[in-house]
Amino acid sequence: MPHEAISVFDIFKIGIGPSSSHTLGPWRAAQMFVNSLQKNGTLHSVTGLKILLYGSLAKTGVGHGTNIAVQLGLCGEDPETFAVDAIASKIAAIAADRKIMLDHFREIDFDPAADIIFLANESLPYHPNALTFLAELGNGENTASTYYSTGGGFVQQEGEQSRQKASVQLPFPINKASDLLHWCIKTGLAIHEVVMENENTWRSEESTRAGLLNIYHVMCECIYLGCRQEGILPGGLSVKRRAAALNKKLLAGKKYEDFEGWKSAIRSGGNDFKYTLDWVSCFALAVNEQNASFGRVVTAPTNGAAGVIPAVLMYYTVFCNGDTPESIIQFLLTASEIGSIFKKGATISAAMGGCQAEIGVSSAMAAGALTEAMGGTQKQSLMAAEIAMEHHLGLTCDPIAGLVQVPCIERNTMGAIKAITASQLALQSTPDFAKVSLDGVVKTMWETAIDMNNKYKETAEGGLAVNIPLGLSEC
Repeated sequence: MPHEAISVFDIFKIGIGPSSSHTLGPWRAAQMFVNSLQKNGTLHSVTGLKILLYGSLAKTGVGHGTNIAVQLGLCGEDPETFAVDAIASKIAAIAADRKIMLDHFREIDFDPAADIIFLANESLPYHPNALTFLAELGNGENTASTYYSTGGGFVQQEGEQSRQKASVQLPFPINKASDLLHWCIKTGLAIHEVVMENENTWRSEESTRAGLLNIYHVMCECIYLGCRQEGILPGGLSVKRRAAALNKKLLAGKKYEDFEGWKSAIRSGGNDFKYTLDWVSCFALAVNEQNASFGRVVTAPTNGAAGVIPAVLMYYTVFCNGDTPESIIQFLLTASEIGSIFKKGATISAAMGGCQAEIGVSSAMAAGALTEAMGGTQKQSLMAAEIAMEHHLGLTCDPIAGLVQVPCIERNTMGAIKAITASQLALQSTPDFAKVSLDGVVKTMWETAIDMNNKYKETAEGGLAVNIPLGLSEC
């Protein structure tokens, strides 16, 4: 049976906020377009450039930083390494000079206000997140390419098959949860072991382990920074950061010098339910406040839901004796496979499926990973993922002012708490008696996405986005 081969590093990508589909995806698309000009030898002859943003990218593109992302991508900057504190000055210089340097090589006249065109009333049929790059050449000809940002930083060029590793034959091909369970039963391997065997098709196990620990390092750095940053989030809603104040309150004067010292200080407070609950919320708030501020985050599987998995993983390492490299690697491997099952069977794009496709999927990923990490069976892990998604079905995406702030930031705390609850339920249950399977809930999620009104799919045209007066929300 044909299958889409998705790696753990496709699900977990390092990038810059606030949105994987509206920021990271368009950034990568711009890089792809410039690289194509380089390859066909036309970059040196480009004299003008326009970017057309369609559908959801046009409707919430400013709040999500799509216009900023495409400029940085055209310049040849990389979201994994570009200094986040240099974004504002770089974009300001382009606007002031009305010039842009394509891939550090070709400078052309470019006015972002005129040359980035938001077509809010136009959508392309393949996906709501579409953008077209139209370049003028010195000989009077034009060249154009259209790309689709399909969620989680995945990008597909129009007219080409999925850029995923479709030609790779994995030892354990997986499209559905039933496939994953089949391989686990047949081989006796845990979920993370099956995933690692598949990852070995692309690279050495040593490289995979190193890459995953780097992913974890970026997650931890994001949480740590977010727990010490105060102030107001950008964008005009005047949303106050809350993680830093909560961090101080919970530590109650305890001192620390670095990240490890900070974790020790947290542990020293015990594991009272309310205390633990507050810390999980704090971890999630920290990540998504960083994300909303154009900080560096890990798509998990998206930027809008980037706080759920780091919060649950931090809970596991701080409060559940999971603070070892091996435990962290296993957690991320299991989470990624559950995320890929949702991507294959439904979507991880809020523009396609609402917030159930982001917070819901991330909660399911975290629940399944935590369950296996806590000693649960493969069936219990899949059951936990099902429970988490079952109670996110129908969740809409209605960002106020098109910003990834309200209700997005708080939703990450809820997704993390639901993941832990789902895990606890599964660990205390017998999956053989469950009425709903993970594959059943994936199918249901996709059908719900199809039926959902488009105004609830990251357009800022319904729900909270139209019922909350701008400037009055401080949550």
